[in-house]
Amino acid sequence: MTGAKISALGCYVPPGLLTNQDLERMVDTSNQWILERTGIVERHKAAPEQATSDLAVEAARIALKQRGIAASELDAILVCTVTPDMLFPSTACLVQDRLGAKGAWGFDLLAACSGFIYGLTTAAHLVMCGSHKKVLVIGADTMTRIIDYTDRGTCVLFGDGAGAMLIEPCDQGEGFIGFLNEIDGSGGDALKQPAGGSRLPASCETVQQRLHYVKQEGQAVFKYAVRKMYESCRDLMDRHNLSAKDIKLMIPHQANRRIITAAAERLGLGCDQVIINIDRYGNTTGGTIPLATRDAIESGKLRKGDIVIFAAVGAGFTVGANLWRWEY
Repeated sequence: MTGAKISALGCYVPPGLLTNQDLERMVDTSNQWILERTGIVERHKAAPEQATSDLAVEAARIALKQRGIAASELDAILVCTVTPDMLFPSTACLVQDRLGAKGAWGFDLLAACSGFIYGLTTAAHLVMCGSHKKVLVIGADTMTRIIDYTDRGTCVLFGDGAGAMLIEPCDQGEGFIGFLNEIDGSGGDALKQPAGGSRLPASCETVQQRLHYVKQEGQAVFKYAVRKMYESCRDLMDRHNLSAKDIKLMIPHQANRRIITAAAERLGLGCDQVIINIDRYGNTTGGTIPLATRDAIESGKLRKGDIVIFAAVGAGFTVGANLWRWEY
C-alpha cells in the first residue's frame, strides 16, 4: 500500500453576515449570552439563490486551482453534508457536473458534524489501496436553511460555509497516519431534524409543528461532545504512541468554544496547539474543519511536516478523529 496526503485545500463562505446584534433583533437573546456560551460573534449566511452545491463548487474550484489540475483529473468526489440541495440526485452529482469532472464517481456522505473526518478517512483508504489517484473531499452546508429562528438555543449556533481537500498518493510514512471513527445511535434523539424523511414525510402538520428544523438537547450534546472529543483523540494518539508534545495542532470541529477548550485541556494541549475560529463562522457543520485548517495555514501555525489531529462529534451520535502529517 502507498501513503495518502492532503495536497490542496480550498474554502468558501458566502459574503452575507448574520451577527449577534442581528440575532438580538430576531429572538430573545443577547450578544453577551451568545459569546459566553458559544464564543460566536458572527456567522456567514448564504444568499436566497445559493444552495449547498454552489458553496461546494466554489471551494472545489479553489482547491483545484491551488493544485493546478483540471477537474477532469479527479477520480472521485465525496460531498459531506446534512443540507443537500435535494435528497436525490446527490449533491456530489451536481458538483461533478458543474466542475466538469468527467469520469469521476462520487457520493454524499451523511455523518453530520463528523462528516468531513469520515470523508477524509474514506478518501485516504481509496488512495492507499491503489485504486484512486485523486479524491476530492468536500464539506459543505447551508445550515441557515434548517434553523428555527424562533429557537434561541439553536439559531445562534450555525452558519454556512464549505471547504475541500484533495487527497493524493505519497510515500509510506507521509501524510495519513491513522483514524478512529465510531457511532453511538443511542444518542440519536439528542440532535436531529425530525421531519422530511420516510418516518415523518412533509405534511401540513410537520410544517406547522416546525419539525423540519434542527432540534437539540443542548446539555446532552455538550456533555457527550466534550467526553468523546477527548477520548477519541486520546485513544488515537495512544494507538500511534504519540503524546501532546508530538501534536503541532489540534483542529477540531467548531461547535462550541467551551467544548473545544475542555477537550484540549484534558489532552494536555496548550492554547497555541488548538485552532478556534468559531467566533467568525459559527458551526458550519461539514465546513468547519477545512475552514479552520485554512486559517491555521494562513496564520503560520501549520507547516509542512507538522502532525495535526482533526476531531469532531456530531449528531447520530458520530465521532471521528484523524492523524495526518501535513505535506504542503
